[in-house]
Amino acid sequence: MTWFILRRCGAAVMVLLLGSVLIFLGVRALPGDPAVVMAGEDASPALVAAIREEYGLDQPLPVQYVEYLRQTLSGNLGRSTQDQLPVTTILAERLPVTLELTALAMLVAITVGVLAGIVAAVRRGRLADYVATGFGLAGLSVPPFWLGLLAILLFSVTLRWLPASGYVPFTEDPVGNLQRMVLPTLVLGMGFAAVLMRQTRSAMLSALSADYIRTARSKGLPERAVVGVHALRNSLTTVVTVLGLQLGALISGAVVTEQIFVIPGFGKLTVDAVLTRNYPVIQAVVLVTVTAYVVINLLVDIAYAFLNPRIRLSGASHG
Repeated sequence: MTWFILRRCGAAVMVLLLGSVLIFLGVRALPGDPAVVMAGEDASPALVAAIREEYGLDQPLPVQYVEYLRQTLSGNLGRSTQDQLPVTTILAERLPVTLELTALAMLVAITVGVLAGIVAAVRRGRLADYVATGFGLAGLSVPPFWLGLLAILLFSVTLRWLPASGYVPFTEDPVGNLQRMVLPTLVLGMGFAAVLMRQTRSAMLSALSADYIRTARSKGLPERAVVGVHALRNSLTTVVTVLGLQLGALISGAVVTEQIFVIPGFGKLTVDAVLTRNYPVIQAVVLVTVTAYVVINLLVDIAYAFLNPRIRLSGASHG
């Protein structure tokens, strides 16, 4: 088990290193001169040259990358070109907002998606199955931005039940925070719940038709134990896979959701940084996003090893 985890961690480090190279080259491939952007269009050539020298932009790319990697490993992600604030400070302010939104959306998705998938599989061919399948189809078909606009129109403009936009920190006003997070959480989580429901239903149907389920029923085990212990446990590998993949998609989906509901989180920071050509922030945002993807996939791999020992043994045999 230890060797399996070490191998996965080593692979994750290699992916992160390769990702840092691609991020570095990708940001420098963007159109425009970062020194000109920082100095302003009307700046003198001397000022542009001084900025280029200060930030090391006059050095060869390999030298710039080594310095970038060194600064990143030391926790220095540079300064924003807009307000000269440290990028780490900006991320520390924005990232918790997105993490809250993502955690709430994931909670909604897991609760709705897994339960609906189990009910649809157990009640296959009945009304509950058709309702759950219809929900899954609708969740996959409706674009999040359109669903967000409809939610604002219905619950904020027409019914006046919830605020249309904005954000209040939970520590300042817990009630106001939850009121403003309800709509974006539902909009972001419904698509995830639809995917999770379909995959859970498929995995549960496959498990319920297996021989060990028939054996468990022939022994007189209660249906609740057959479904909740035997079938669900053997379906968790598929569920964990979808959770890992979709959790990364939630981070991407937060970009659209935060723009619609004017939430000052990670997604909105990304869009603003791209529009203002804020290269240090773009670089840091992409790096954090890639790191999140890699860490999530690493945790999924480790979860596989606990859920299915055959995966762990197979990984050890190939080591």
